[in-house]
Amino acid sequence: MKDLQKLIIEGTAKTPKIELDALTGDFVFSGRSIPENAAKVYEPILNWVTEYILNAKPTTNLKLNLDYFNTSSSLWLAKIFRVLVRINEPDYVLIFHLYLPLDEFEDMREFEDIKEAFFPIADVLQFAIPSIGIKLYGTDDSDEVVKDKLVFI
Repeated sequence: MKDLQKLIIEGTAKTPKIELDALTGDFVFSGRSIPENAAKVYEPILNWVTEYILNAKPTTNLKLNLDYFNTSSSLWLAKIFRVLVRINEPDYVLIFHLYLPLDEFEDMREFEDIKEAFFPIADVLQFAIPSIGIKLYGTDDSDEVVKDKLVFI
């Protein structure tokens, strides 16, 4: 296996800024994801993550702060999630950090609300090898975090 380097892809008006750091286990997706060719954006990420899980950190933090993403982006993100949940260490932890507008955050009071909101990725999470956590952040109009909560699955 090759040594993974930090991968940084600058964002554009249609693509998110993506920062993947194998040394810390921190992965950040921020901005908008409405690329015309999602494969061109996400396939290198998928390949990088596939290498990462072979020598993952005990805690991997996937921070999703996407204002908006289209259907093709969501399909590629699901592929990335499917790879990450195959980190082959049951004692490791994969935490999804999800940033939401404060009103959406406030609407999620019960575990069932959280589960329903993230139903599209629920099938990915049910077969996870590492422990899974979801940390929700409520953000204000200036994108500052004002509330948070952590849920382990």
